[in-house]
Amino acid sequence: MGVYQKAIRLSTRGMCDVIDISGEVERAVAESGIRTGIVNVSGLGSTLGVTTIEYEPGAVADLREALDRIAPVHDRYAHNARWGDHNGFAHLRSALMGASRTFPVVNGRLHTGTWQQVVLCDFDDRPRQREVTVTVIGE
Repeated sequence: MGVYQKAIRLSTRGMCDVIDISGEVERAVAESGIRTGIVNVSGLGSTLGVTTIEYEPGAVADLREALDRIAPVHDRYAHNARWGDHNGFAHLRSALMGASRTFPVVNGRLHTGTWQQVVLCDFDDRPRQREVTVTVIGE
């Protein structure tokens, strides 16, 4: 049994910036040398999410629109009142989406569907420097 871990750092624009990180995750799996196991992709922070989507403009726009309906940017949030900031929506979106996902590793590759990409969603109200930890476990 082996474990491999790698940090991915990237700049985001905030405001539901959706970034395809599939290539970076695939590279980490390849670098790990693990043939069979799992890969966990975990974003650091309470205003981001990690999920999968068909990374094309229509699906990304649909995701943004759905999140705007679920947790609108300009709604009233207790978090904003408590801390005097304006990113309560970002914390709520992160809590609902989740900040990590786990995928199978099959034959030394990230095992996702043809139209399934791994994405980082930055929900915060400003650009950020983000870190994602990729952990590959298996043999």
